[in-house]
Amino acid sequence: MSSSEFLKLENQLCFSLYASSRAITRMYRPFLEELGITYPQYLVLLVLWEQKESTVKELSEKLDLDSGTLTPMLKRMEAQKLLVRNRSQEDERVVLIRITEAGLALYDQALCIPQTLFASSGLSPEEIANFNTQLKRIITSVNASM
Repeated sequence: MSSSEFLKLENQLCFSLYASSRAITRMYRPFLEELGITYPQYLVLLVLWEQKESTVKELSEKLDLDSGTLTPMLKRMEAQKLLVRNRSQEDERVVLIRITEAGLALYDQALCIPQTLFASSGLSPEEIANFNTQLKRIITSVNASM
């Protein structure tokens, strides 16, 4: 690739990732609207469906969201009765997040989302898994170089 080709938009990995992220998020929107949640709230629920409980700090690290973004979202989710927030009895600086029955009830409704979106991607499950592995390698490499 010539030097001038590097600065073409269609050759920018960052733009391809950005555009694909926006497209995939748009694909999720109708499913998540049915559940009454946003995409970032869905990500929080994915963690809590797996772990049942987490700290704000753990969620922040796992989702790569700062607490200034995460805290208001968690408050809204608590108002929706999807989770509860409590201060740790051992260390009041630590806020524990626990999924509620209402949050758990969304799990069964959300089960169809990944399969439906995978089917519309045009890729096989193996291709998606391989692509996801490559993306994780990129993320790890970029984070290590920062």
